[in-house]
Amino acid sequence: MRLGVIDVGSNTVHLLVVDAHRGAQPIPAFSHKRELRLSEHTTSTGDIAQEGVAALIGFVEECKTIAEDQGAEQLLAFATSAIREAPNGEGVLKTVHDKTGIHLQVLSGEQESSLTFLAVRRWFGWSSGRLIVIDIGGGSLELANGQDEVPDAAISLPLGAGRLTRTLQGDPPAPEDLRAMRKQVRTEIARSMRDLTRFGRPDHVVGTSKTIRSLARLCGAAPKDEGPYVERTLERADLTKLVPRLAKMTAAERAGLPGVSASRSAQMLAGAVVIEGTMELLDVPALTLCPWALREGVILRRLDAMDGWDAAE
Repeated sequence: MRLGVIDVGSNTVHLLVVDAHRGAQPIPAFSHKRELRLSEHTTSTGDIAQEGVAALIGFVEECKTIAEDQGAEQLLAFATSAIREAPNGEGVLKTVHDKTGIHLQVLSGEQESSLTFLAVRRWFGWSSGRLIVIDIGGGSLELANGQDEVPDAAISLPLGAGRLTRTLQGDPPAPEDLRAMRKQVRTEIARSMRDLTRFGRPDHVVGTSKTIRSLARLCGAAPKDEGPYVERTLERADLTKLVPRLAKMTAAERAGLPGVSASRSAQMLAGAVVIEGTMELLDVPALTLCPWALREGVILRRLDAMDGWDAAE
């Protein structure tokens, strides 16, 4: 069957159309995305502003049309931290449904972490043993640890690259602001370490997200055009050297680096600080990268169910 999935993230809204059936690998057929940056279209009270809602409605309607044109039999849609945390999030969901007919299901942070873990487990298989999975988005950091397809621990922390970038002043940021952010990041992660690691040391530590892939590319990993099956890693020693380099650069200068898009260049420093801190507190020398993440987890869960979709299960 052909499925369409709309992923409403803090930075980007992404439509992915895949050919898939139960027990098979989902094969991407079409991709369409736009950076709406909903987390930045907010009022002083934290509500998503009307211009952000209007942009979301317009793009969801566009995705609906494209999915139909691509022959999608079903269209799944979910939203993460930007709508989950907005005081008017329920109203936004209702407005989107009223205007487009699309029901956006809001995932909790723990559900995000669990579904991403499922995707990573399916990609690497049972031979990878106990996994710890690290995923960073615009609004949150997800961590999971498990031996099976459902993780023993699934944690979400408000340490997204976009969220933290908005706390920094200056371009490049002042050293004292960066130091304060670094302390905040490590304090938050350290509080969750026992809950994450009490189930045992991992056999395999995996990173998955656009930010982690970009950081790995900056540290020498193979470029995207070499395909998803090339083994890619992110070494902590290389990342530790990269962070002070990024800290001295403006966003425009970072955009000139390999693997860094202009739209995400401002967030690369905060993302690097979070991933470096996570790796150090976990005492892992390297991450193995996985090309699958939350969207693929949602697709796999839907294929497993086949009799109705509920990403929260």
